[in-house]
Amino acid sequence: GDLHGQLDDLFLIFYKNGLPSPSKSYVFNGDFVDRGKQSLEILVILFTFLLIYPKEVHLNRGNHEDHMVNLRYGFCAGLSTVHGKKILRMFQNVFCWLPLATLIDQKVLIIHGGISDTTDLDMLEKIQRDKFISVLRLKKRKESSRKPEVQAINGESPSGSDTAGKEAAPRLSLQPQAAQAPSTANRPEFSRWLRQTVQEQIDTCRRLVDISESEPEELTYSSIVSLKDADEPCWTRQEEWKQILDILWSDPMPQEGCRENKVRGGGCYFGPDVTEKFLEKYSLQFLIRSHECKQEGYEFCHNRKVLTIFSASNYYEIGSNRGAYVKLGPDLIPHFVQYQANKTAHMLTMTQRQGFPVALISRVEESAFRALREQLFAHTSALISAFKAYDGDNTGRITLSNWATAVESVLRLGLPWRMLRPQLVRSTKDGMLEYKCWLDDLAMEQRSQEHIQSSLLEIIYRNRSNLETIFRIIDRDHSGLISFEEFQQTWKLFSSHMNIGLTDDGIDDLVRSIDFNKDGNIDFNEFLEAFRLVKQCP
Repeated sequence: GDLHGQLDDLFLIFYKNGLPSPSKSYVFNGDFVDRGKQSLEILVILFTFLLIYPKEVHLNRGNHEDHMVNLRYGFCAGLSTVHGKKILRMFQNVFCWLPLATLIDQKVLIIHGGISDTTDLDMLEKIQRDKFISVLRLKKRKESSRKPEVQAINGESPSGSDTAGKEAAPRLSLQPQAAQAPSTANRPEFSRWLRQTVQEQIDTCRRLVDISESEPEELTYSSIVSLKDADEPCWTRQEEWKQILDILWSDPMPQEGCRENKVRGGGCYFGPDVTEKFLEKYSLQFLIRSHECKQEGYEFCHNRKVLTIFSASNYYEIGSNRGAYVKLGPDLIPHFVQYQANKTAHMLTMTQRQGFPVALISRVEESAFRALREQLFAHTSALISAFKAYDGDNTGRITLSNWATAVESVLRLGLPWRMLRPQLVRSTKDGMLEYKCWLDDLAMEQRSQEHIQSSLLEIIYRNRSNLETIFRIIDRDHSGLISFEEFQQTWKLFSSHMNIGLTDDGIDDLVRSIDFNKDGNIDFNEFLEAFRLVKQCP
């Protein structure tokens, strides 16, 4: 769903669900930019993954992937650098090429806004998307002046001269005309003239982009679009524009029918009957759309045939809404993950954001290496055969380089085994590995690990009621989640009562290390994981 320049939400999604890969596909449903302060960073990350995994990463166009909207809601202002105009023009060209919809298994349609009673998927598939830099309205002007204006908006210079009898497109200049300027000796009169001239130029700019001081938060759209090619038949252009406008700007409504969306000024409101007919026409199960902030991050409507998913948490202010993403398996049953980027996440360093506390990093790394050792142990027979191929004299020893090559030939995981070797091979003699002893050590480690895990689980569940009591004491508002503030208050009281010198920074590090999924709260499973009870040996 919508990210709107909120990089913390994107990081949180990747942290929870994993990075895009050949086995993990993503569909980002538009509105990557505007409003938030890190639109450019989000685009760089998403486009990079799109280049690396073009079959697994899909980016739909949203209503904010639009040049005229970007002028109003912050993305253009964020590119006011030396090469800002060139970069912005590049993004304009990319935005208009983004797909308008994504179809999953011919059963689930993902679009940014919605549909109307005239939405035609066959027409949408054939539309030359690069023509539509913007679906924003330009006010109706004389036909003779429309084309130069459209060219200017799309970053192209008008070529040629106007034929006789035709009105030239207005040129914008913020420099005062010397012939009309009063003498600077008369300072009050000159100041009034200068203010009036600047205001006139501002009004002219506003008229060109259809922005007025009295406009509501969202811009309005009505009849014509910015086009790269203004020479096609008007009816074709108008019909295609209407299709795109409805897809990007429409919203569902509980009443039946389809009517103009006057709140947004573009697109339509479509009812459950419109949804039912559309799904039946194209043999679809349901629609997924975004475009609207929902308090829980997602919402069903139209008899669960339309799903709204919104991924920008704290959209209006801190705590205003959760973000969410939806996971679809082969059965196409939606599973939701909700989150809320908390205010303390903004104060983390980049290292803390990527791995969070050092203790947690080491725990995650150790878990990964433990999984690798389990894989190695499971392939013991194949590894022995591979090692013997490099041990022609049957010495029981091979070089570390041959060890890495043999391991990759068996496991085929594509890992840098030479770099991982210090964590997997404890000791070597003269750069040689006694592979039989190494495999014996792996076997002993696995048996020991199984015993520890079994014993540990028994102790945890034997004391589960005590842990639940502690959890409920800390959870003062009985929400089922421990907030950072609740945890900090409890530990301050505890450290004061027990005379334990624990600083605020120490408490912060502790609470962040327990919040494994980084959603700003501690659930009971995280609490259990953090407070494992280990039986002390005599």
